[in-house]
Amino acid sequence: MMKKLKKIPKFKNEGEEREFWAKNDSSKYIDWSKSKRVNFPNLKPSTKTISLRLPEHLIDSLKSLANKRDVPYQSLIKIILKEKIDQELRNSA
Repeated sequence: MMKKLKKIPKFKNEGEEREFWAKNDSSKYIDWSKSKRVNFPNLKPSTKTISLRLPEHLIDSLKSLANKRDVPYQSLIKIILKEKIDQELRNSA
């Protein structure tokens, strides 16, 4: 037997909606058995600042490589980390 779902109210703003969902069980409003996983590839992921101590010669090398690729050296660090992590994950699978 299908459960009767409540109607989701209209919200004046995001804050009102956030407060509503914080106090209400979404399963009374949404049939989660019909949900599907989706990707949002163009969303910018949130970032977290870290402090990383590197030898000066390594930073100099990174800056040189970044200059050749015409990217900021901190961006190059992220690119290299991502490539290496992807490689390690493929190899461990």
